[in-house]
Amino acid sequence: MRGNAAAVQERYLKLKAGADARVKALYSEPVIRVGTATCGIAAGALPVKEAFARAVEEKGLPAKVIEVGCMGHCYAEPLAIISRPGFPSLCYGYLDAELAARLVEDFLINDDPCYEFALVALEPNDVFPTFSDFPRGVYEQKIVLEHCGFIDPGDIDHYIARGGYGALAAALGKNPAEVLEAVKASHLRGRGGAGFPAGLKWEAAVKAGSGEKYVICNADEGDPGAFMDRGILESCPHQVIEGMLLCAYAVGAEKGYFYIRAEYPLAVERVRRALEQAREKGLLGKDILGSDFSCELEIFQGSGAFVCGEATALVRSMEGKMGIPATRPPRLAEAGYRGRPTVLNNVKTFAYVPPILNRGVEWFRSIGTEDNPGTAVFSLVGKVAHTGLVEVPMGTTLRQLIYDVGEGLANGKAFKAVQIGGPSGGCLPESALDIPIDFDSLQEAGAIMGSGGLVVLDEDDCMVAIARYFLEFTQQESCGKCTFCRLGTKHMLDILTRITEGRGEPQDLEILEELAEEVRAGSLCNLGATAPNPVLTTLRYFRDEYEAHIFEKRCPALMCKELIVYYIEPQRCSKLCNVCVGSCPVEAIYTREDGLKAIDQEKCVKCDNCLKTCPPDYNAVIKLSPPGLLAEKEGKRP
Repeated sequence: MRGNAAAVQERYLKLKAGADARVKALYSEPVIRVGTATCGIAAGALPVKEAFARAVEEKGLPAKVIEVGCMGHCYAEPLAIISRPGFPSLCYGYLDAELAARLVEDFLINDDPCYEFALVALEPNDVFPTFSDFPRGVYEQKIVLEHCGFIDPGDIDHYIARGGYGALAAALGKNPAEVLEAVKASHLRGRGGAGFPAGLKWEAAVKAGSGEKYVICNADEGDPGAFMDRGILESCPHQVIEGMLLCAYAVGAEKGYFYIRAEYPLAVERVRRALEQAREKGLLGKDILGSDFSCELEIFQGSGAFVCGEATALVRSMEGKMGIPATRPPRLAEAGYRGRPTVLNNVKTFAYVPPILNRGVEWFRSIGTEDNPGTAVFSLVGKVAHTGLVEVPMGTTLRQLIYDVGEGLANGKAFKAVQIGGPSGGCLPESALDIPIDFDSLQEAGAIMGSGGLVVLDEDDCMVAIARYFLEFTQQESCGKCTFCRLGTKHMLDILTRITEGRGEPQDLEILEELAEEVRAGSLCNLGATAPNPVLTTLRYFRDEYEAHIFEKRCPALMCKELIVYYIEPQRCSKLCNVCVGSCPVEAIYTREDGLKAIDQEKCVKCDNCLKTCPPDYNAVIKLSPPGLLAEKEGKRP
């Protein structure tokens, strides 16, 4: 038992009472919450926030304008929630400075909520639909993202008022072994990609003996299109801090680190501020909440090497060494940072721990599936209509995630594939959309859960080029330690490049498969072992596209530049229109003697401008991938 349970609880309740009073007083007047995570800022949230603040000041209103994190609906950024006593809280999207000023005037002064601009209401009411009235609200179940976008990440009282740090206060009155047993019983699997049971990892650190131990939060998120960890740290850093403290208490660690890549400056800033506020409240540092448990957390900024997402490479980089993977055993839980027992988990893994301890193991086990309890957090990006952060129970199918939560594909295009698991994940076709989302089912299909990146691809995407794109990323990020990863991925990339340029040979398919299996078997870490996944899955599910590139010298998706041509159909071209001429950056489009337009194929750089700018009334510009195009250019026949 660490400290007096009653004294610890009394101290926490005093903190919570103060937080409750502050937040209640804040919402006694109108409050405008503007989403200012990276996604919101990129869409123009800061000018919108300034416009709200300026309008409130000019009108002399008592309303407060505060910053919150990512609400998940990144497709509709900039977003704001307006809460006013007597009305349901309304979330507005696609905002600009002009609309912000109008909402202040119409809603806060003239009692007109401007429902035509609202996306959804937060509370049930008789006037406007809530999240639960839409398919996304039916499927989503937020645990990790529960507070994201609704609280001010820069004010600890907002988190405490929602019960934050309550799990820590309760745990400090118990034996550390009870916390460990609860995490083990929950069957929480690590959300960093491998899915290893968190409780077993923690238990290994306990069994490693007493003495100096460390807890590390892996926030080195480097997958293209992935922003789950960044969004959580920018939106609710205190939940991750609380999870790390609970882990430290369970395993006997008194020191911990956030490993955050330096490319996430806003996440670094908000975590640093959160740590300072937790220290001020007595929730971090010496004798936390009056107990005899002490723990300090710091930030370590990584330099952006993708391989440092691998546990041993991450620890080596923290020690000032080259960030390359090390052989195991020993495991980090036995001998990690500075040779001491170290628990290293992902941002999302730590964020699950407070809710599990607050609501109970059975509650958590009731969500998801038997072997994969809980939820999965994804950054839904690509050709999907509603991009953003989503959280659904394990076992939800890919079809439900893409078509019900993500509202299907944008621009009416046909679905082709979904890339799941980051650059080391796999590309799954439409026939695989009914696969349930969990670690085991995805692995059987040739993909992996990964850290949660999910890219939707449509009919305009060439699967050979997509495989090349992801393999190029992993090849460039290879640390070079393993011969198979260093040279094997380079050789595979060269073959894929030749194929996308129309220079592929029939034997290339067999060579790619052989190389993929050798790279997988001969690599030390998972970066190398999973690097061939995009190639293997596209060969498995989209082999016809490879064959078209190799045997017919054409790209069915009209994506590979060396295998496409643009030309202007004379029957559709207007002599009076010169839009395509003005849009061409290299002056490849000229006017023929008869006044119609044509394209000089020698000058054309295939930038797509002429196709995009040709008026829809004409549709005169055609993009094709004729069979044998490259061979004809080289004076050969396929």
